[in-house]
Amino acid sequence: MATADYDELRTDVKETQESSLEALKSANAPDALSVVRELDAPDDADALGVPGGEIVAEELIIQVVPQAADEFTCHSCFLVRHRSQLAREHEGHQYCQECQS
Repeated sequence: MATADYDELRTDVKETQESSLEALKSANAPDALSVVRELDAPDDADALGVPGGEIVAEELIIQVVPQAADEFTCHSCFLVRHRSQLAREHEGHQYCQECQS
């Protein structure tokens, strides 16, 4: 009676696996180190530090106006509000109506 080794690969499957392995070895696939270098390299847009990558050549000029006598800074949202929007004052901190509700 003939016995068969069921764990052994059939010859056609074995040849296919060997040929596909040889094809992968001969292909021009990048190695792991080159992939890591490529991922770590900064893009041009990242180097500029500007969202969207565009170059902004404008200088922003902002005039800072000091807080007026009839204004307060909310201790919760840190926005400067008019005195009419003051909801409460607690332990020296002032809160606006929006933060109170």
